[in-house]
Amino acid sequence: MGTLGLGIAGLGTVGAGVVDVVKRHRDLLSCRCGRAIEITAVSARDRNRDRGVDLSGFRWADDASDLASDPEVDVVVELIGGEEGIALDLVETALKNGKHVVTANKALLAVHGTKLAELADSTGVHVGYEAAVAGGIPIIKALREGLAGNRISRVYGILNGTSNYIMTAMREDGWAFADVLAEAQRLGYAEADPTLDIGGGDAAHKLAIMASIAFRRPVDFDSVHVEGIQAITPMDIEFAQEFGYRIKLLGIAQETEHGIEQRVHPCMVPLSGPIAHVDGVFNAAVVEGDFVDATTYVGRGAGAGPTASAVMADVVDIARGTRLPMFNVSASELVASPAVSIDRRNGAYYIRLMVLDRPGVIADVSAVLRDENISLGSLIQRGRDPETQVPVVMTTHEAEEAAMRRALERIADLDSVTEAPMTIRIEEL
Repeated sequence: MGTLGLGIAGLGTVGAGVVDVVKRHRDLLSCRCGRAIEITAVSARDRNRDRGVDLSGFRWADDASDLASDPEVDVVVELIGGEEGIALDLVETALKNGKHVVTANKALLAVHGTKLAELADSTGVHVGYEAAVAGGIPIIKALREGLAGNRISRVYGILNGTSNYIMTAMREDGWAFADVLAEAQRLGYAEADPTLDIGGGDAAHKLAIMASIAFRRPVDFDSVHVEGIQAITPMDIEFAQEFGYRIKLLGIAQETEHGIEQRVHPCMVPLSGPIAHVDGVFNAAVVEGDFVDATTYVGRGAGAGPTASAVMADVVDIARGTRLPMFNVSASELVASPAVSIDRRNGAYYIRLMVLDRPGVIADVSAVLRDENISLGSLIQRGRDPETQVPVVMTTHEAEEAAMRRALERIADLDSVTEAPMTIRIEEL
């Protein structure tokens, strides 16, 4: 086999990291693949920007779409980002032209993944996207290859390092959410516009991709229930610790008797479980299969090194001649199983109320929960000043989400409740 030529579109942190890997490990890669891997062309908006790597030996494409028709490019490495525009045009054209694609673009895959899988099938090329989910953790390879002999029942994990860093810092330092977010932006852990990270959208993109592989279904990003971490307070984190939990933003996808459930939201997880202790910018992914039980993968979910490492894992597969269907089966075999609303979730809950400490408050709240067939597990009440709001914190036994929502609406209308109830789902993972 001859040299495998790469065309890299996008030379930001990850693109520069890929160049660094190819240059630094040229001999090692050649030995592992049985052929040389070379960067033949690159494209980015600014030729003159210092990226910390030498780009002088590469041909420069002013228009990234030119890489899709370049005869010396065997693999288009798309690191531009975004679900539409040039990234989508480049990937679609590359696939139509019979070129392999490696991408780190989770938004593109979450929205257009099924269509791209159909294109890849029609031209017999490989689409690698290890870098799109959990950075340096090889979770896509685990799902597509290592666990291929299992029927997967559930995948879940900490899929966004920014949110995990914020939750960790709030717990360790006692800072409010806004203060930790500002510090994360200063350190470069959070974007200037952090909405996708803290709002749960980034994790939802990744979860939708994982669910498609795990459950042999078309990518269904629109059916992912998404909540972020903006409402979490240091008080909730302290009470979680008291109850024996930690709060993590999790993505959870599981097969139920009604169909596939996909949700991203803050969760309380037991301190006794491993995922509770994955802190800072680290990601974690757990896959539950019928022959392996639960397998857990932990590592850095972003950054030049981990993400470039994941990109190169896909490039090496292509260099070796590996050809896999995008979502583990051909696009024609994906089954559009029903999407299950979060209203059907059954589980325990944490509820924090801010109330005026007057006689009958607990009785009124208990009556509402009783009417919805929700039973209390534990309760903490503090404060004895009838003119000052105090927290009342409780956990429940298993209840249906729809019933809990109805109960919270009624509780919020009680005269003694001074602000909207805070609720966090408890997941016994």
